[in-house]
Amino acid sequence: MAAVRSKICGITRVEDALVAAEAGADAIGLVFYPQSPRAVTLQQAQAIVSALPPFVTTVGLFVNASRCDIGEILDVLPLDLLQFHGDETPADCDGHRRPYIKALRVRPGEDVAARCLEYRNASGILLDTYVPGVPGGTGEAFDWSLVPRVLPKPVILAGGLTVRNVRSAIAQVAPYAVDVSGGVEVGKGVKDAEKIRAFIREVQSA
Repeated sequence: MAAVRSKICGITRVEDALVAAEAGADAIGLVFYPQSPRAVTLQQAQAIVSALPPFVTTVGLFVNASRCDIGEILDVLPLDLLQFHGDETPADCDGHRRPYIKALRVRPGEDVAARCLEYRNASGILLDTYVPGVPGGTGEAFDWSLVPRVLPKPVILAGGLTVRNVRSAIAQVAPYAVDVSGGVEVGKGVKDAEKIRAFIREVQSA
């Protein structure tokens, strides 16, 4: 099996981004959703992005943001990838001059494969836990058996992942990548360096 990639999301501090990069994270996520406790300002994001070494993908997370708001950020911030975590249609996700991944919240009875096909221009599909009224960051895992073994897009698995369960999650789902936020924190938006290192060690050894 190919190596599973890792993304540390909800980064709000330069020091946390540098720990993630040093530990071997493939990507870091910056949340541009004001209602999130992990939201960053443009100034915070600029400081984080400029401090990162090469070959760490920077991902901007948006929830039902306007095309204008996204464009204003992209005009000044060199994000590599966009992550749409709300109710965005395929048309909403296209046309931002960046590749994107679309987050889908998984619940029983949902045809995950069909949903993936709707977003034919997506670089990948992120599968997260469905909690009514909450777009993400719940810290809760979902039933991984709901994920089909074959999907038309690379799968990024999220939702309640920690150092204790990520190896099992990888074994069951065989995702392209895993995405963690709350599972490596000491508080909302404040990461724990050792938890980041331990999480990535588990991913790399899975």
